[in-house]
Amino acid sequence: MALQLGDIAPDFTQDSTEGSLNFYTWAGDSWVVLFSHPKDFTPVCTTELGLVSKLKPEFEKRGVKVIGLSVDPADSHQGWAKDIEETQGAALNFPLIADHDRKVSDLYGMIHPNASDTLTVRSVFVLDPQKKVRLTLTYPASTGRNFDELLRVIDSLQLTDKHKVATPGNWKHGEDVIIVTSVTNEQAKELFPAGWVEHKPYLRTVKQPG
Repeated sequence: MALQLGDIAPDFTQDSTEGSLNFYTWAGDSWVVLFSHPKDFTPVCTTELGLVSKLKPEFEKRGVKVIGLSVDPADSHQGWAKDIEETQGAALNFPLIADHDRKVSDLYGMIHPNASDTLTVRSVFVLDPQKKVRLTLTYPASTGRNFDELLRVIDSLQLTDKHKVATPGNWKHGEDVIIVTSVTNEQAKELFPAGWVEHKPYLRTVKQPG
């Protein structure tokens, strides 16, 4: 069964481009983005791995570790990494799990039989430092993933964990946010002393805190 929001992501030990990897030990107390690929030497995934390698500093600024997964063995991954560097101009700089026996794919519900009974779908999991699943995304094989959107969601998750706010549609870091409805106006005066704009009693916007 696929993981759902709020579930604790299961631990595992599996081979990778960086040797045998215990997931919980590797993750430590960081946020994690785990994203899967159907197999090695696939064109869309080649571009994605290059892109994430280039974006790694942006993830690190947010205290996020990134890790990929493909169902081929580690020696195949090493060959693929050479192609990624050659074609994308970025060397693979994070672990790529070698899920040759589909152990992790089964644990995380990455195989969707109606799409393919052998290949993993292109899944994304964002986990917080407690290993709780905070976001899941599943993409079709033909559509490359938007990693700027993942960074945007992580910005929102980390902000809303600290403050009693939610983020509106298309929100980006630095823009106004919404005071959650569980906060009364009296409480809001203490939390947001500079004031807010009340569009409706249930819709109050305020400058991004912090």
